[in-house]
Order: sequence, then C-alpha cells, then structure tokens
Amino acid sequence: MRWMKRVKFIFKFWKFIPFLKEYFLSREVSMAKKVLPVAGVVAYILLPFDIIPDFLTIFGVTDDIVLTTFLLQQMIKMAPERLKEKYKVLND
Repeated sequence: MRWMKRVKFIFKFWKFIPFLKEYFLSREVSMAKKVLPVAGVVAYILLPFDIIPDFLTIFGVTDDIVLTTFLLQQMIKMAPERLKEKYKVLND
C-alpha cells in the first residue's frame, strides 16, 4: 500500500511548494540536508542511466515520479518538527 500513498502524494504536490520554500530558506536545516536531495535529482537527470527508459511512455515516466516522490518524502523526514507541523506534512 506504500505505492498508494505515493500516488496521493503526487496529486497533493502543489501543497508542498510553501513547505519546500521554507525548507530551503530555513536556518534550522543544515546545508547538507538541502544539497543532498537536489544533488540526487540533478544526478538522476544528468546520468544516462534510467531505471526504465523514458521512451516506454507511461512506464518510463513512472520511475521518474517514484524517484521524485521518494526524494520529497526523504526531505520531509529530514525537516525540523516545526516545519512538519506547520505544513501538516508529518511522515507516516
């Protein structure tokens, strides 16, 4: 059922924009915790390796979505409790 949570997460992504903004501007979050997710996304985009090639339309895009939601969930886990509570993004 973990995949179902990720699907719901995708449809609610727009709600995370204020959280992400404050996450990256917060002094409570260390620079390493800010750089790590961004580096993961950049590496995934730049490296030619892809779990499922994007030319396989639906399946190729699905692995990109899964990776993105995974990285966002990791950012939520690393965020200070104050941010989690403020934006109601407590991880389950």
